[in-house]
Amino acid sequence: MQTENRLLDDLAKVATGAIGSLTGMRHEVEGKLQQQLERIVARMNLVSREEFEAMRAVAQAAREEQIRLERRVAELEARLMQPEKAPNQTA
Repeated sequence: MQTENRLLDDLAKVATGAIGSLTGMRHEVEGKLQQQLERIVARMNLVSREEFEAMRAVAQAAREEQIRLERRVAELEARLMQPEKAPNQTA
C-alpha cells in the first residue's frame, strides 16, 4: 500500500514539474512572439496613435478653413454679380 502511495506521489511531482515547465515555455514563447511582432510592425513604418490624431486635427482645421473661404468667395462673387448702384443716381 505504501508503495502505491509513493508511486502516486512521484507521479504527482513529475506532473507538477511538467506543468511548471510548460508554463515557463509558454511565457518564453509569448515573449518571443511579441518581440517578433514588434519587429514586423517597426518595419512597416506605421505611425503612432498620437501622430495620427495630431494630423487628423490639422486636416480637420484645414477643411474648416477651406469651407469658410469657399463661403467668403461665394459671397464676394455674389456681390460682384449685383448691378452697381451709384450713390447720387436720380431717376
